[in-house]
Amino acid sequence: MKLTDLPAFAPARVTGVIDTHDGDLISNRLRELGFVDGEEIRVVGRGPIGADPLLIQIGFTRFALRRSEASRVLVEKAA
Repeated sequence: MKLTDLPAFAPARVTGVIDTHDGDLISNRLRELGFVDGEEIRVVGRGPIGADPLLIQIGFTRFALRRSEASRVLVEKAA
């Protein structure tokens, strides 16, 4: 599932980042920031208008991502 579909506070793991085109700079930057296979992730907040941006937590680090950026991150719910 995409990160944008993950319910708030549901534990999950990153399974990949989708490149929307060759040399996708945003997807590459997400990987550099730690959105890599196996990392634990959760949505900890959503913006007031259209749920944009999303507040994402990986470990002890939090990121605000636009929905268009978060939709590139694939996750699976953790057990």
